[in-house]
Amino acid sequence: MQYVFIGGIPASGKSHLARKIAKTTGARHVEIDTWRDEMAVDPKLKYWVDFFWNLDEEKYWRTATCDEQWKNIQKQSEAFWPTILKRIKETQKTGEPAIFEGVNILPYLASRDLDFGGVFLLGESFEEIFERNKREPRWGKTEELQRKEAEAFYGCERLMYKNESEKYGFKTFTNPLEAENALLNP
Repeated sequence: MQYVFIGGIPASGKSHLARKIAKTTGARHVEIDTWRDEMAVDPKLKYWVDFFWNLDEEKYWRTATCDEQWKNIQKQSEAFWPTILKRIKETQKTGEPAIFEGVNILPYLASRDLDFGGVFLLGESFEEIFERNKREPRWGKTEELQRKEAEAFYGCERLMYKNESEKYGFKTFTNPLEAENALLNP
């Protein structure tokens, strides 16, 4: 395994799985989310780095349809993608094995631009996503808003990642151990 990616919904265990595989294989774990600080300096990307933080979250979850939520994730990912792709290529030039993980790796972007494979994590249950989201909040400052996020992650984004992954030939997993096995034993 030289390079792989792990994408999927927030709070599905992407980082945990990437750390575990990196420890097993000696590959570098690259968290794409850590590049957001760098992207925030670019005026063209700052809008998308701050996009969700600049919204009234309660109103967003009350009014945005699943399709609107997914379109926003797509637009954010497309805005970030040139930087993500550039940083992936820089990592590849070192020759060091790496595992890239983050929510902004979408199936259609990976299919189009990456020359290595990966998997998408969909989360095992709403309860698990909600509990992880409470432990490491993404956006919501209250438990009720964290619940709304988890509902969107599990009830909306999960289906979008699944359908798009299948369309582009990527495997999806609800169980991180099964994903680990697939990545370590292709």
